Amino acid sequence: MSKTNILPDLLLRKRNRRKNTKLLQIHTPNRIVESRYVKIGDIDQWVTIRGEDYHNPVLLFIHGGPASPYSIFSPLLRSWEKHFTIVQWDQRGAGKTFTRNGKDGSGTITFDRLAQDGIELAEYLCNKLRHQKVILIGSSAGSLIGIMMAKQRPDLFYAYVGTDQNAPDPQHQTYKVMLGAFRNAGNAKGVHLVEKMGPDPTRWSRKDFELRNQYLVKVINDVPNMIMDLMLPSMLSSPEHKFSDLIHIFKGMNYTLGHLFDELVAFDFDKVGLCFELPFFIMHGDQDIITPTETAQAYFDKIEAPFKEYVRIRNAGHLACFSRPEQCLEELMKRVRPLAAGTENELQMG
Repeated sequence: MSKTNILPDLLLRKRNRRKNTKLLQIHTPNRIVESRYVKIGDIDQWVTIRGEDYHNPVLLFIHGGPASPYSIFSPLLRSWEKHFTIVQWDQRGAGKTFTRNGKDGSGTITFDRLAQDGIELAEYLCNKLRHQKVILIGSSAGSLIGIMMAKQRPDLFYAYVGTDQNAPDPQHQTYKVMLGAFRNAGNAKGVHLVEKMGPDPTRWSRKDFELRNQYLVKVINDVPNMIMDLMLPSMLSSPEHKFSDLIHIFKGMNYTLGHLFDELVAFDFDKVGLCFELPFFIMHGDQDIITPTETAQAYFDKIEAPFKEYVRIRNAGHLACFSRPEQCLEELMKRVRPLAAGTENELQMG
């Protein structure tokens, strides 16, 4: 999809939403389809649960952004719902959770607070769906929340799966990769901005960080573009989101980044540590320049876990699960689902 195709998406919004409404229908006997507010961390938070059979292993998605809800991508993951129960959660400060609570009701937003909310949600899901554990997927900024959850409560999760994995970057690979991308694209403004920002993220300003990301969107052409090919078309065609919901998504992203920016650019990986007590997977786009493939691989190499695997998603950049959902499903079915399928639900049998 080219960058000029957003206008047709906007004009065809009604038709595309109607098409996705039909696609998202589930008629199987053991289906579960719920979208509702759940009390988490003493506030109402928006949770969607979808699957063709509630006995299937539960996949809990921790979205990125910060505050960019992934419930807009449900149509892209429709094939996953045959094999998993998919849980999407609008985090504190994000999407419909932000709509309900606003600035005054969201409280102070930190990575610790979001990880505690996520753990509480995982406990809720185990109780509600009568599963012993869930599979945890952390994407982009959500991968930081995900590793915190996995470290603190490994007993709740069959495995941790990182995608678009944020990682330590002592060799400043992000700086080098982004500078190279702008130079290869002949984008002088991008080159100048990255050189001005420098390699040390703790010295970046929020304004420059956001401007750099705007420039980056223009140079991602060889793989699906995370904004123009994935996020914006999915927002506009989501039957679950009115225009007012889309406005609140952007408001929530702006508000939450104000809370999390300093933590995001100086995240303390040493505090989390490298030792995990559960199976640890990274499934990463092979051409990701937002969270570079090289930094994710280097981080993975240092991880200690009972079992670990690193998988490159072919011809994918950032948001690999949504640009290549069929390959990601294939990898999850082969590598991750068996970890949960073998423990079939003593709770349900009781």
